Amino acid sequence: MTVTTDDTVHGAAAGGLAAQRVTVAYGRQRVLDRVDLHIAPGETVGLRGPSGSGKSTLARVLALLHAPDSGHVTIDGHPVGGARHRLPAALRTRVAILFQSPRSATDPRLSLADLIAEPLRATGASRGQASARTADLADLVGLTPDLLARRPHAVSDGQLQRACLARALVHRPDYLLCDEATAMLDASTQAHVAAVVTDYQRRSSAGVLLITHDPALMSRWATRVVELPPP
Repeated sequence: MTVTTDDTVHGAAAGGLAAQRVTVAYGRQRVLDRVDLHIAPGETVGLRGPSGSGKSTLARVLALLHAPDSGHVTIDGHPVGGARHRLPAALRTRVAILFQSPRSATDPRLSLADLIAEPLRATGASRGQASARTADLADLVGLTPDLLARRPHAVSDGQLQRACLARALVHRPDYLLCDEATAMLDASTQAHVAAVVTDYQRRSSAGVLLITHDPALMSRWATRVVELPPP
């Protein structure tokens, strides 16, 4: 089944991040079947569907972490070929993703400061540039200097997710994909993460993809909602 929205074709032509007829299979199981989805600059698209419908897989495809079996991703109307480090840094850093589980998304050997700075160092930033940007983002997400020196095992899930959010914003992405990013957090940390993302979106006109099973969060945050069908 093709999943699309009325503005998919027009939006992709005008700019934005889009999946166009994306199909992904794991072995014999087809997870996504010719899916279309468009995220315009400055809008928040909610994505919902039952477990196994391919929401996280679609987010990884849009984040340029997983190449589809067929179809393609476009950014500002230009097709993207490949994924991960096969793409130029200037292209792949335009999209960032924030995952549900911060512990599975981080290297337990690194301090929080090193986790935040890691993408900058991977693209050739100097130590001074990385340190300054890390300090700014740590303050933005509410991490104190003593927390920055700790490793993941020594902080809470909420503190680690704040570090992951800082890491996601480190390259000032044009698109931020939130895959159940607040599901494991307490109410106050959920509110803080949402506020940081919303403020970043307001200042940068970033497009946001919101995957959540929280209907209240979806109704408050999403500009529009796209439903993926059951697998």
